[in-house]
Amino acid sequence: MTYVFIVLIIFVLFVIIKSICIVPQAHVYVVERLGTFRTELGTGFHMLLPIFDRVAKKVSLKERVVDFKPQQVITKDNVTMQIDTVVFFQVTDAKRYTYGIENPMMAIENFTATTLRNIIGEMELDSTLTSRDTINTKITAILDEETDRWGIKVIRVELKNILPPREIQESMEKQMKAERERREKILQAEGEKKSQVLVAEAEKESKILRAEADKKAEILKAEAEKEAMILRADAAREQKILEAKGEAQAIEMVQQALADSLKMLNEASPNEAVLQLKALEAFAKAADGKATKIIIPSEIQAIAGLANGIKSAMVSDE
Repeated sequence: MTYVFIVLIIFVLFVIIKSICIVPQAHVYVVERLGTFRTELGTGFHMLLPIFDRVAKKVSLKERVVDFKPQQVITKDNVTMQIDTVVFFQVTDAKRYTYGIENPMMAIENFTATTLRNIIGEMELDSTLTSRDTINTKITAILDEETDRWGIKVIRVELKNILPPREIQESMEKQMKAERERREKILQAEGEKKSQVLVAEAEKESKILRAEADKKAEILKAEAEKEAMILRADAAREQKILEAKGEAQAIEMVQQALADSLKMLNEASPNEAVLQLKALEAFAKAADGKATKIIIPSEIQAIAGLANGIKSAMVSDE
């Protein structure tokens, strides 16, 4: 009896444990009851009905990345190449993801391959190699629309590698090498052209600067000569002014001296003989001039005769 009771307790505990369901973050559990869809369990603690309920599928809502193997495609100009793709997708509806398709990954891979063949078949090799963004956008739009019924959201499709045939790769490498050499020659020619232009402009500017320097030197020289002539003329003018002032002052002083002498003579009340003597001295000064003819007044002639008589008397006395 005790054994049966223990077994019963263990069975009950087992049933209770099996009925407890804890759903982690970013997951959804699809629950079936007696083989029929019952509900979707979100994140958290849940209780299931033992024996009748079961978790049919545990679906992750995280974004996933799937790298598919390379696919052979043919371009519009009949070039066979291999392209491998990377698909970024996320489950948005756990129920449709569970019941909509048997193998979602295989479906996405095959659908990606066929869509890629259709898109590449409408493009030539050169445009295929240079239009990755366009191809990515087209594949993403088509896959997202088709996988929506499976509860899948295709976020982005990327072309990981595009591998053309070996002979095409060698031809492209030669073409790229020739293009690089052509660009190098163009760059060298442009560099030499720019260098020559810069040298010519430098020589031109140098000549202009030298001409401007010579012009300024001539202008400065002419201005210096002009200022020197002005200074010399000013000096000569100042000299003449000073000489004229000196002569005027000398004449004024002589006239003043004569006036003073006449004043003193007048104040002394001279007799007739003294006046005649002064007249004789003035005549003597006039005789020292450059005049060729001299008119001698009669008074002075008498005085001259008197002077000669005095001189003769003094000689006879000796």
